[in-house]
Amino acid sequence: MSGLETIATIPMWIGFILFVIVMLVIDMAVLGGRHAHRVSTREALGWSIAWFALALLFNLLLWWHLDGTAGREVANRIGLEFFSGYLIEKSLSVDNIFVFLMLFSYFAVPPEFQRRVLLYGVIGAIVMRAIMVLLGAWLISQFSWILYLFGAFLLVTGVKMLVFANQKPDLDANPLLRWMRSHIRIADGYHGERFFVLKNGLRFATPLFLVLVLIEFTDLVFAVDSIPVIFAITSDPFIVFTSNMFAIMGLRALYFLLADMADRFHYMKYGLALVLVFIGAKMIAGYWVHLSVGISLAVVGAILLVSVLLSLRLTAPRQRAG
Repeated sequence: MSGLETIATIPMWIGFILFVIVMLVIDMAVLGGRHAHRVSTREALGWSIAWFALALLFNLLLWWHLDGTAGREVANRIGLEFFSGYLIEKSLSVDNIFVFLMLFSYFAVPPEFQRRVLLYGVIGAIVMRAIMVLLGAWLISQFSWILYLFGAFLLVTGVKMLVFANQKPDLDANPLLRWMRSHIRIADGYHGERFFVLKNGLRFATPLFLVLVLIEFTDLVFAVDSIPVIFAITSDPFIVFTSNMFAIMGLRALYFLLADMADRFHYMKYGLALVLVFIGAKMIAGYWVHLSVGISLAVVGAILLVSVLLSLRLTAPRQRAG
């Protein structure tokens, strides 16, 4: 395999990147506006539906374009690859939400200040995913055997997630946070949505800046996990990139939608871990056993559905008791 093989033309890449920029600007203006406020469940639900609808519309337009230029078989295959990649990446982004909740709770970030941190977190995630998608695609094009390394990495990561699913991280012992606290002047309390303030001529970072750095670092860690996952579905960098972008752009709205209900999805962590184990095993065994994208999507969907149903069923008594 030589070169980066993709169904996308340069105008398609440019057009999609411009679409991402425009949607981020609209998201900045609508989901939060220019002033700090708490994002309502109604706002979050509306934007979550909008992002999902846009992803489906993009998939439909892509299918229509390929049907006319490359044929029905290619259009069906690419359409299914995008849809599968999007749903898997969207599901894996739920793990981000658990981490965001932990960070906001630890630093006692007021709800009205959270949306700005998440906005910059999403922008950072987009940049990191773009770099890693292109790097991953190039590595695969040059060294096809690296897919087996990706598979082994996902398998080990999934097993570790299963083992430590109930273990809560100790943020006080986090090396990055300890380094920032010892090397950066930190202001007491919050100063609106500001990341830095001036006191007596000296610049101080606010606690909100520490949260932002930790979220960006978390995005990097999750990108290392999720990018190999999508390459188990497709090796086309355009499909990898676009499915990731739609999942990431809708992450902020999904957080505000699920934040108050996160405790009810406790067993999702086990489901996500099993998804990584399955995809990792699939990549390792790919030389001997071929599973179609449709079968892979069905297995992943079944795992996630069972984990959601178990979460809702087993947490319902606690909800009623509370």
